[in-house]
Amino acid sequence: MTKHKRQPTLFESVIPIIFLIILLSSNVFIWKGGHTLDGSNQIALMTAAALSGIIGLRMGYRWDHMRDQIVKTIGTAMPAILILLLIGALAGTWLISGVVPALIYYGLEVLHPSIFLFAAVVVSMIVSVATGSSWSTIATIGVALLGIGDAMGFNKAIVAGAIISGAYFGDKVSPLSDTTNLAPAVAGTDLFTHVRYMMYTTIPSISITLIIFLIMGFTMQTGVTTEHISEVQKAITDTFHISPLLFLVPIILFVIIVKKMPPLPALGIGVVLGGIAAVIFQPHIIREISNVQGNYIKASYITVMQSMYGPTSIVTQSKAMNDLFSTGGMAGMLQTIWLILSAMIFGGIMESNGMLRKITLSVLKLVKSDAGLISTTAGSCIFFNVTASDQYISIVMPGEMYHDAFQERNLKPEVLSRTLEDAGTVTSVLIPWNTGGATQAKVLGVPTLEYLPFAFFNLISPVMTVIFAVLNIRIRRFKDNKAKNRLSD
Repeated sequence: MTKHKRQPTLFESVIPIIFLIILLSSNVFIWKGGHTLDGSNQIALMTAAALSGIIGLRMGYRWDHMRDQIVKTIGTAMPAILILLLIGALAGTWLISGVVPALIYYGLEVLHPSIFLFAAVVVSMIVSVATGSSWSTIATIGVALLGIGDAMGFNKAIVAGAIISGAYFGDKVSPLSDTTNLAPAVAGTDLFTHVRYMMYTTIPSISITLIIFLIMGFTMQTGVTTEHISEVQKAITDTFHISPLLFLVPIILFVIIVKKMPPLPALGIGVVLGGIAAVIFQPHIIREISNVQGNYIKASYITVMQSMYGPTSIVTQSKAMNDLFSTGGMAGMLQTIWLILSAMIFGGIMESNGMLRKITLSVLKLVKSDAGLISTTAGSCIFFNVTASDQYISIVMPGEMYHDAFQERNLKPEVLSRTLEDAGTVTSVLIPWNTGGATQAKVLGVPTLEYLPFAFFNLISPVMTVIFAVLNIRIRRFKDNKAKNRLSD
């Protein structure tokens, strides 16, 4: 029997979100934020999704309709999930091969503590702009930078904030980045117009970020002496065979990503290269982990395979490095994947029964100015990052919803595309259950809410786009309706 369905009211739409906020806040209070990702946040998301589904059924929506939208939403997260699994494998093979220890060793040789945080941002920026991927940057050079900072005595959360700031700058402006291509496509402008126009807000944001980290580097007292750094380096060389030849692995991966190879096969090649390097450069590590003597082929197979799928720990004389030299492989990423799936279930149901759209359109009715429209769009991007838990949805949904409103107010499409990137791309990593936040917290081993206060670029970017709107700085408008109509056609 077919039941007539109706649109949700604003009150009905916000009930699941309020319920979710209460559950998540309770989890933080009860578990003190330390173990909320062990399962309590996942259950909170699925419980809130169930509540949204019950309300949807009462409104006349069929379960199979909501289920299909959940499956569709999960499908949008599958590339992120597959990348996450490969990152787990990459972390394992790059550890046993000595690639990450080598990057840390030589990094300690050339980086001085006073400029380290500044350098961490710059290095992450360069790699991310060249590759177009914040995720690949953080999973490779980011892990090494975290180890260097840890050896120098810096708080891991601060170092993670510097790495994420630089990596997401590149993800935001690189022509190779998927989000940098997605935003102008949704808004209706071309890639290079979008990138050039975005620099007006991006350059001030990253400049402020660099200044903050430079000041922090010169004023913070880490309490680490050159003797301590030498001890860390000695612990690394006593455990691993360190050679400049190990740099071939990240260099090859860097080159193939720059050549526009898709992330999945590129990371897969990186995993294989790490395994090969382990067999060549670290035979003692191979034998120790496998506990196989005499048959090196068997020992190599066991060690490389285990590093890809399961936990691997290498003990050194430096306690500071032992935590870093432990990985969970693909299995270590399953908890994060569980979180992402739970978030996708919640976002899928909220979208299927029209609740997300109702909230956004209700807010749009309050818009009275150009600055209000831009600010509302930025807020909606953050809203979708919180509720739909995916940075692509946070770009596409507001882009579709506000496209006509921007045209009606005579605003050029690059104003919309810039707003989508300023507030959508960079804030995904600040939400613990978003694909971005969950992934980077797992890869770096630093909880999202701990690095959040130090991800200055990600925090400043949405504020900067609102400031430009309020002060009417570089807000491009059509000079006449003919130009606007040509674009519409």
